[in-house]
Amino acid sequence: MNIVTAIDSFKGSLTSLQAGEAAEKGIKRVCPDAVVSVRPLADGGEGTVDALVTGMGGEFRTVRVTDPCGNPVTAKYGIISETRTAIMEMSAAAGLTLVPPDKRDPMKTTTYGVGEMIKDAISNGCRSFVIGIGGSATNDGGAGMLQALGYDLLNAQGEKIPYGAEGLSVLAGITADSVLPELAECRFRIACDVRNPLCGGNGCSAVFAPQKGATPETISLMDKWLANFAELTGALCPGSDPDYPGAGAAGGLGFAFLSYTNASLNPGVELVLQETQLEEYVRNADIVITGEGRLDSQTVMGKAPIGVAKLAKKHGKPVIAFAGSVTKDAAALNECGIDAYFPILRNVCSLEEAMNEKVAADNLSDTAEQVFRALKAVGE
Repeated sequence: MNIVTAIDSFKGSLTSLQAGEAAEKGIKRVCPDAVVSVRPLADGGEGTVDALVTGMGGEFRTVRVTDPCGNPVTAKYGIISETRTAIMEMSAAAGLTLVPPDKRDPMKTTTYGVGEMIKDAISNGCRSFVIGIGGSATNDGGAGMLQALGYDLLNAQGEKIPYGAEGLSVLAGITADSVLPELAECRFRIACDVRNPLCGGNGCSAVFAPQKGATPETISLMDKWLANFAELTGALCPGSDPDYPGAGAAGGLGFAFLSYTNASLNPGVELVLQETQLEEYVRNADIVITGEGRLDSQTVMGKAPIGVAKLAKKHGKPVIAFAGSVTKDAAALNECGIDAYFPILRNVCSLEEAMNEKVAADNLSDTAEQVFRALKAVGE
């Protein structure tokens, strides 16, 4: 029997690979001769770097960059040397979790550190990038990132504008004279699951900035400044489109990538599935196993297990899912390619105990074992 596991992390408990290995352990108790391929899975958000780099035999690198508030921070990303690919999460340098709640203010927070991470990867030979851009603390349109990469964003006096969205308030011109030459050789695949434009009532300022500390007054100002930024960008980068779905992702970082680099925006799970070449494993599988920490109606909305299920059904493979918890409305999963799903909780316990790494791994192994005992009994 050939089995493929591609399980998203049980956040706070098991990594993607730990979950897959736990399932493998239970399966092997029943089918010791089974060939189990444990593959990494993520949706482009938190945990993507760890899942892809570990699962693809890459190496981690840390670099000191500028955090959203302009202070030094150590950011981690991964490099797959064979393909000269860097795997990054923008949140490592410009994430909301890096900013204390009382200091959250998108007028001042910057994406400069994201550009510094990219520069470091370029200096280490990378020319292909996979970057998740969820969880940002910023609304600067990617201006900080562009500054770090060598673009000059200038005020009317020819001086560099300050960090943050407020820097865009004095933006009068953009030049590319000092841009890092190697940037032209780079390709960026951006994991992006939002479809918002840059500006307007559905733009990044109106929709996402409030959770980053913006007020109604600053939201209106930032939206106006971003519109000016888009107009100046159009003069330098013909074809740039502030209305492109996803341009408003990460406070306009999506717009910066699309306009100033060779970039494409992709649903996070699709990008991860492509990068890990999961289809090549699924093609020859007898059973595909997926899952995540919690299976519910939101899972159907393009989350990682559904991506795996769609890929499996393309090749006519049965799909089993495991989860730490399952809600009643998870029944919708059966209409979306997951043939059966199972919660792994074995007894009544506290949340803290359930999320203990060893307990969760044992629960997953034991549940997988019983599922495959049932399959074996029916098969016999």
